[in-house]
Amino acid sequence: MISGGGTGGHIYPAIAIANAWKEKHPASEILFVGALGKMEMQKVPEAGYKIKGLPVAGLQRSLTLENLKFPFKLLKSLTQASKIISDFNPDAVVGVGGYASGPVLYAAQRKGIPTLVQEQNSYAGLTNKLLAKRAKKICVAYPKMDRFFPADRIAYTGNPVRKDILDLSGKRDKALTYFGLDPAKKTLLVLGGSLGARTLNNAMLADMQKLDTAGYQVLWQCGKFYYQEMRTKLDASGLTSIHLNEFIREMDLAYAAGDVIVSRAGALSVSELSLVGKPVIFIPSPNVAEDHQTKNAMAYVSHDAALLLNDAEAVGALEQKVTELMKDSKLSESLGRNIKRLAKPNAANAIVEEVEQLIA
Repeated sequence: MISGGGTGGHIYPAIAIANAWKEKHPASEILFVGALGKMEMQKVPEAGYKIKGLPVAGLQRSLTLENLKFPFKLLKSLTQASKIISDFNPDAVVGVGGYASGPVLYAAQRKGIPTLVQEQNSYAGLTNKLLAKRAKKICVAYPKMDRFFPADRIAYTGNPVRKDILDLSGKRDKALTYFGLDPAKKTLLVLGGSLGARTLNNAMLADMQKLDTAGYQVLWQCGKFYYQEMRTKLDASGLTSIHLNEFIREMDLAYAAGDVIVSRAGALSVSELSLVGKPVIFIPSPNVAEDHQTKNAMAYVSHDAALLLNDAEAVGALEQKVTELMKDSKLSESLGRNIKRLAKPNAANAIVEEVEQLIA
C-alpha cells in the first residue's frame, strides 16, 4: 500500500515506486490511498493503479470554518484508513507525504504492519517526523537527515523520478520540433510546477521583452491557475519567441530543449533537475512549510551546482540572471556537471529494496 499525495511532488515519486515494485513483482497487488479532491485521485488511476480516498484535509493558516471541521475529518479518516488496511491486508505501507499519509501510516503502525516513510525534502515535515518514530525505515533524498530521524533507520536513496528523463541524449532535435522552437536560438525553460507560480509568471511578464530582445526563446509552463491571464498578456505583447504552456506533459523533451532552466525548488523538481544536468536558477517558493524549498535549493547552491534568485527579488531581475548564464559557457558547464554529481538515478529501485527487506 502507498499513501500520500496532494501535489505532483508527492504523487510522481509514489507512482515511480509503484512502477519499480511492479517491475520486480508483477503478481503483487498495489493499492494507493489519497485525499479526496486532490490530484492523486486523477493521476493515480491514469497511471493504472487503484486508489481509495480519505476525507482528510490540512489546517489552514488563518481561522476558517474548514479548520473547525479538521478534527472531525481526521477522526473519520483514521477510521476509514483502519478499515481499508484491514480489508487490503498489506505486507507493508509506504508513506510519501501529503494529507492521507498521516492517518494511513498511523493506522498501519497500530496494527503492527511495517511502514516506510519517504521524505523528499531536505527539511522534514511535521507529519513525517511524527510517523518516523514508529517507522521501520526512512528513505531520504539529502544527507544529514539524522537531524530529524533516527540515524540507524535512515536510507539515503534519493527521490524517485520519471524514467523518461534518465537519458535525454539524442532528444534535442525532436524536442525543438515538438515545441516549435528555433534551432538557431538558445532556449530558456521556465517551470512553475503543475499549479503555477505567481512570482515566476510575473518575472516572465516583466522581462519577456528583454529576453526577446536579447535573442532568446522561452518555453514557459505557467500553471493552470494562471494560464488564461498569461495567455491574454502574451498575445497582447505580440512576442512570438515566448511559447506558453499551461502544463507540459513531455518533460523529457522540455528538459532536452532547455539551455538554461528556471524553476521552483520543490523536492521532485530538484531531483529531476539533478539528473538532467543543465544550468539551473532556483527561485524557491517562500509559501511552504519551514521554508523547505530554500533549504532544498541551498543544498545544491552550496555545492556550486545551481544559482539562487530570491522570490522577493525575482521580478525585474530574471533576464539579467539568465543572460549571465547564457553568456558564460564555463559557468553553465560547471553548474551542469556539479548538479549531475548529486543525482540519484536509481532511487525507486533502492526504495523497493528497502521495502523488500521489511517484508522478507
